[in-house]
Amino acid sequence: MTELKLQEYQFGEMKLTWLRGADKLTDAGTLFGPVPKVVWSRYYPTTEENMMAELTDPILIQYKGQNYLIDASFDTAKLSDKQRRNLGILSESRVEESLALLGLKTEDISHILMTHMHHDHSGGLTRLDENNQLVSKFPNAKIFVNEVEWYEMRNPNSRTRGTYLKENWEPIQDQVETFTEYLNVIPEIQMVHTGGHSNGHSIILLKQGEETMIHMADLVLTHAHRKPLWVAAVDDYPMRSIVAKDKWLKEAFENHYKFFFYHDQFFAVAEFDQTGEKFVDYVTRIREPRVPFTDKQDRKPSFL
Repeated sequence: MTELKLQEYQFGEMKLTWLRGADKLTDAGTLFGPVPKVVWSRYYPTTEENMMAELTDPILIQYKGQNYLIDASFDTAKLSDKQRRNLGILSESRVEESLALLGLKTEDISHILMTHMHHDHSGGLTRLDENNQLVSKFPNAKIFVNEVEWYEMRNPNSRTRGTYLKENWEPIQDQVETFTEYLNVIPEIQMVHTGGHSNGHSIILLKQGEETMIHMADLVLTHAHRKPLWVAAVDDYPMRSIVAKDKWLKEAFENHYKFFFYHDQFFAVAEFDQTGEKFVDYVTRIREPRVPFTDKQDRKPSFL
């Protein structure tokens, strides 16, 4: 197992740290949806088998003595061989090890902000104990999730039952607090319901003085997804994704918000100009990409 180094970013008084979740390969067609491969393949690389690398790195925010976590990756120890194969798992989740590097335990997480409850975001909320029983991994945390998402998690339909799994929500249900459209976790941290990727999908805004960071979660899977019409085939409500992206991308570009990412293998943070086309500022990932750029990506950022 490789040496663990964690990505950090200081935003005012907030310290953001990307914990090490599981890396995975996903069929790129599912992540770019109706966009033709001849177009999207100029922006983002894949393997010869058309698989795209995704990270699933939970983002820890340390602020005023509290430890806030955005999403939870997988708990890879719970996965069967079949699940690992189908999910394209490349590496183990190392969230507990990441926290230990920071002098923390899972019991020290005070709040968890769930953008949505798909398996690659919620699987790490629970674990198997020494008796092989499912328990909460973060027993002292308040877990915030949109009320629509929480309902659909517990009542999956034929499309979503493969990603809304009982093992990921039953042990933590007494910790969950739901909200409708907006939630001020604290004045500087806000969750906003958007729908789209899932019916209860939410984004997260961080505020420090006049500056804002925005986490659009799976509406903007990577830096290449910042076009409103570039929605994934795995979005359950794609027209809602487009509406939400139109609104929030416009606001973010015009007001110089900094984006931060959970899945992108190249960027942790990025800011774009008012057109959304050019990078104004960025922080690249400190580790090497699983699937690097090639000469085929002639629309990749010019500085990479």
